[in-house]
Amino acid sequence: MQVLFKSRHPQATDLRDLTERRVRFVLRRLGWLVPRAEVQMSDVNGPRGGIDKRCQVELRTDGAGSVVVASVASDWRTALDNALARAARFLMRLWRRGSDSRRMRQRFIRHER
Repeated sequence: MQVLFKSRHPQATDLRDLTERRVRFVLRRLGWLVPRAEVQMSDVNGPRGGIDKRCQVELRTDGAGSVVVASVASDWRTALDNALARAARFLMRLWRRGSDSRRMRQRFIRHER
């Protein structure tokens, strides 16, 4: 899986290695479905502070197109973890939905015979 990291904020660029490890860890079971992941970190308010750290995760899947999830939190790590958790849940739903329809088709074919 190719992991791309984009950020203009100096503190966020320090998290490049952590981000790559977290993406690979969270998507370890679904890595075959996601050949490319792009993570963008930005500071919404700038130096004013507050709950303004934004993490956007875009997963390019083979069959389902692109999945884009964003999260805003008070620190970089929380924003990253929340966005990755939402993206993983969404991918699992997509995968289960696809496997359920395959199972239903197999049952229907067996029933016709």
